[in-house]
Amino acid sequence: MLNTQIEPTTHSIIVTEKLGKAVPTSEGTLHILSAVDLIIKPGESIAIVGESGSGKSTLLSLLAGLDTPSTGTVLINGRDITKLNEDGRAAMRNELVGFVFQSFQLLPGLTALENVMLPLELSGDGQAETAARALLDRVGLSHRLSHTPKQLSGGEQQRVALARAFVTRPAILFADEPTGNLDSKTGAHIIDLLFELNQEQHTTLILVTHDAALASRCERSIRLDAGSLV
Repeated sequence: MLNTQIEPTTHSIIVTEKLGKAVPTSEGTLHILSAVDLIIKPGESIAIVGESGSGKSTLLSLLAGLDTPSTGTVLINGRDITKLNEDGRAAMRNELVGFVFQSFQLLPGLTALENVMLPLELSGDGQAETAARALLDRVGLSHRLSHTPKQLSGGEQQRVALARAFVTRPAILFADEPTGNLDSKTGAHIIDLLFELNQEQHTTLILVTHDAALASRCERSIRLDAGSLV
């Protein structure tokens, strides 16, 4: 039986079954995740919570196809991504997924505008600049288009990262500790923007966080303890 409150339906955007990740160590096999069964519906907002080392970021990486499991399956829109090669998983991410990371992950040699345009340019979108300008205006950075990351504050860099994540209108947005490098006031503003954009675009939001207040804003939480769902 699936370890979740939601019954599987044809409308599930992500389904995992017996998902596990183990790595060899000098002291034997380390089981990072064990038999994780999840069902996530389109448009849901999900917080993945738990103590440090409980497997939160590993689970997010497996759901996003950034890592491959040792056991089990991950289905996105009914497609088993664990059977795809690296190029296939990358194509899936380009088509369906956006990311916001704790460390912003902006390209230092590009301006704010260029960073946001990049995913659209890579997909051959001829309206990349128009869409990027609109999203940067939406996050309050229309006056910082030509600034590089080192010329921006941490909060401004994360707003650029939000604009870049949403500019492709992804079906799924993964956020890993999106306020981890920000002070509380700036972090609160980023979270407001994240949920506003998410609601506007009807994106499925999956975020890893230690912040109970942030987790409480999601529709439900998934708690991990030593690699297992609680």
